[in-house]
Formats: sequence, structure tokens, C-alpha cells
Amino acid sequence: MAKFAHVVAFLLLASLFQPLTARDLEINVLQLDVSQSGCPGVTKERWPELLGTPAKFAMQIIQKENPKLTNVQTVLNGDAVTEDLRCNRVRLFVNVLDFIVQTPQIG
Repeated sequence: MAKFAHVVAFLLLASLFQPLTARDLEINVLQLDVSQSGCPGVTKERWPELLGTPAKFAMQIIQKENPKLTNVQTVLNGDAVTEDLRCNRVRLFVNVLDFIVQTPQIG
């Protein structure tokens, strides 16, 4: 009976838990503005409309809209990547089902 009480107490506490995010703490997150970084000839820098789409489809759209992007990479969300800026690169962060989970942008 004591174990059952512990489980019930845990579930009640867990239902009250809310994740703590930077937005809740009003912390400003640094966003790199590519337009000020000196990428010449860039016609489009971000593709928010591609969130939730398959990676192959997103890659075709990005290369069609901006032919100067010669390095479109598919990266599993959470994998380590370099933070250097490349004007010809877009990283597509995908989940295990190969769907875009972060807004693709030049960098």
C-alpha cells in the first residue's frame, strides 16, 4: 500500500511540473543575422515554411530557390556540428523519420 501511495504522490507532482525554458526566464537568445554577415548573392536566408516537411523535399526547395547553396546537409537533431558561418551551406536538422524539426537557415 505504501508503494501505491508513493506512485500516486509522484504522479500528482509530475502533473504539476512545467518545463523551464529560456523564454520563461526572459533570457535573450543570440540569433546570428546572416544578412549582416556578408553573404553576397543570397536570395533567401531562412525557410520556416519547411518545418515538418520531409528532408528530400526541403532540400529540393532550398536548392531551387537559391542555386548558390551547394552544400545542403541533413543532420540528425542533437548531433554536434561546427558553428562556423558558410554562405554556401544549409543544415537540415531532422528527426529519426527524416522530417525537418528546426528552421533551415544559411550558415
